[in-house]
Amino acid sequence: MATGFSAGVMLWVSFVEILPKAQQALGAARGAREGAWLAVGSFFLGTLVILAIDQLIPGDENPHEVRTALEIASLGEAAANPATARLRRTGSALAIAIAIHNFPEGLATFLSALEDPAVGLAIAIAVALHNIPEGVSVAVPIFYATGRRKAAFGWSLLSGLAEPLGAAVGYLVLRPYLTSSVMGVLFGAVAGIMVYISLDELLPTSRAFGKGHDSLYGLLAGMVTMALSLLLLMR
Repeated sequence: MATGFSAGVMLWVSFVEILPKAQQALGAARGAREGAWLAVGSFFLGTLVILAIDQLIPGDENPHEVRTALEIASLGEAAANPATARLRRTGSALAIAIAIHNFPEGLATFLSALEDPAVGLAIAIAVALHNIPEGVSVAVPIFYATGRRKAAFGWSLLSGLAEPLGAAVGYLVLRPYLTSSVMGVLFGAVAGIMVYISLDELLPTSRAFGKGHDSLYGLLAGMVTMALSLLLLMR
């Protein structure tokens, strides 16, 4: 339900808040018609960027490949055989792959918070919720391969630090160049990235772990929560 909730928040805010802001910024800079085309193009550019990242990462190490609770539990049995080195490689590769995915998420959170702190907070909460199963997917194979909790925690922590790194790059590198046109393109791309992650990672993961309509309940709860928060914060 938590991953479904995250998907609901990210889908709603992408389509209702961020993509319209991209159209607004680009429309003001380039005219309504051209701005609308650029916003849509930026949206699909964002999906293509995260899709390209996915294609470069093998399926076994890709955090967007759904793993059920049974598959994660089976790693404990695998530790009993000599293939612990493979488990260690799997965990470290997962950490690197997740770090690559987390970088644009950190940038997305920064840009959203820069435009509207309330929206940025909602995205940060949604991203934090969906980082929980990602952290588990890194920590479990590392722990079973090494028997060291600190090593498992350390690799998970390093993979998560890519998000504040993405925010830092946005602040230090991009902020001086954030004109209306650049902000519009970045907002469109951010919306595309978040929609892709929601549909490719969060909802499949929610379905794998949930029972019955848990995914749908979480999704609707996330949408309702985000919609109400935006309405209550309207100026």
